[in-house]
Amino acid sequence: MKTWDTTAASERIGHARAAGLLLDAGVRWKSTGDCADRRRPYCTSLEAIRYGTLMRTIDLRRGSGCPVTVTGGTETGHADGRYSHGEGYKVDLAHNRCLDAYVTRTYRYWRRRGDGAALYHAAPSDVRADVWADEPTHWDVLFR
Repeated sequence: MKTWDTTAASERIGHARAAGLLLDAGVRWKSTGDCADRRRPYCTSLEAIRYGTLMRTIDLRRGSGCPVTVTGGTETGHADGRYSHGEGYKVDLAHNRCLDAYVTRTYRYWRRRGDGAALYHAAPSDVRADVWADEPTHWDVLFR
């Protein structure tokens, strides 16, 4: 499925470029605050997102055939850490029937996170695998 330059996966890209790539691939992004300021938690920013994270989101859209809407990116307000939103590794994706079915069919239930979110994982023994957290309003997705 990868039709992008995987050697550039860790490259950080700007919001305008990221939003344009998503739009071209049919992936929507929306913000509850109708803004993209990375310093505001109610905005949805793609500023300094990893190119690999963005392209994995696009691969998901193409591979699943499901509508995909990004509702969270690199904006402040998410938990910190090495593999965090702020470090460009994670996106929040809106729930929809198609995507929910795709995730639960494609990934295996792994365990519950500390906040109670169900975690899905392709290969629980592989620490480099993607992790999907089923939060009340969205999927919190770690693309490694």
